[in-house]
Amino acid sequence: MPIKLPSDLPAYDVLTNEGVMVMDEDSAGRQDIRPLRIALLNLMPKKIQTENQFARLIGATPLQIELSLIRMSEHQTRNTAADHMENFYRPFAEVEATGEKFDGLIITGAPIEHLPFTEVTYWDELTRVFDWTQTHVHSTFGVCWGGMAMINYFHGVPKHILEAKAFGCVRHQNLAPASPYLRGFSDDMVMPVSRWTEMRRDEVEATGLRVLIDSSDTGPALVEDPGHRALYIFNHLEYDSGTLKEEYDRDVAGGKPINVPANYYPDDDPDQMPLNRWRSHAHLLYGNWINEIYQTTAFDLARIGVESTDWRTRKGP
Repeated sequence: MPIKLPSDLPAYDVLTNEGVMVMDEDSAGRQDIRPLRIALLNLMPKKIQTENQFARLIGATPLQIELSLIRMSEHQTRNTAADHMENFYRPFAEVEATGEKFDGLIITGAPIEHLPFTEVTYWDELTRVFDWTQTHVHSTFGVCWGGMAMINYFHGVPKHILEAKAFGCVRHQNLAPASPYLRGFSDDMVMPVSRWTEMRRDEVEATGLRVLIDSSDTGPALVEDPGHRALYIFNHLEYDSGTLKEEYDRDVAGGKPINVPANYYPDDDPDQMPLNRWRSHAHLLYGNWINEIYQTTAFDLARIGVESTDWRTRKGP
C-alpha cells in the first residue's frame, strides 16, 4: 500500500521515481480503508531533504500512510522557502487546537545539541508537544536530538558533550533480537552517527528503560520507553547515502575541524563514493515500527491516547 502525499510536495516525485508507491488525495479517497496517520515534526534546517528521507522509509510498508508535516509555531526556518513551509506545514499550535490525533509521530533531530535543552528558543512549546503525545499520539519516535530531548524531559537522563564529534558509520550490537522493533535485524549492524553529544547506557538503564541497540564506541542507539509509547534513536538510519559526505564537505569548505567520517568511504578515502551499508536495517526498523502501530492502534481515531488494542481482538484499518 502507498504513502499518501500532496501531489505537489517535492517528495511525491522523488519517491515515485524511486519506485515507492505514492498516492494523492483523490486516489486515497477512493480506497475503503483507514490510512495510518503519521506526523513528522521537522526540526531540521533542510526540511525537504528530511521529508524525503522519512517519507521513503514509512512509505515502503504494505500499509497506506497519510503523512502530515508539522513545525514549531514561532520558530522560522532560514533554509527552506517560505512558500514551501506555508503550503505543506502546519504550526503545532494549530494542530493542538484542532484536537486531532495521530497513530504515529516522528520528532526529528536539530543542529542545536550544544545548547542546554532549556536554552532552546522553542523548548517550552516542544515540551507541550511531548505532553500532547501522551493523549493524542499512539506511538512517538524521537530521532537524534529529538530523542535525547524526549528522554531528558520524561526521565531526566542528561546528555553529555563529547570531546570530538562522533562521525561516521559505527558498528552496533543488537541487544534484544526478540523485540518486535528489531524483527529481521542482524546481530550487529552499521549505523550512521553524526553528533557532538551522547547518552550513557548506565544512566538510561537506571531509569528502567531498555536499550535495544548499543555500540561499544558511541553508546546506546535505540531505547524503548513503553510507559510513554515511545522509541528513541540517537543516530541516523534515515540518512541518504550521501548525507555524511554533505556534512563533511560543508565543514571542510567552512574551514571547521572535522575528521573523515569513519568507515564510510572505501579505504576511508573521501575521493571515493561512499557505500550505503545501513539501508536494509533502516527499512526494517521503520517498517517494524509501522507494523507495531498497525497492530495496536485504535481503529477509532478518537480512542488514540485512551486505549491500546491488539490485532487478535479487533478488526484493523
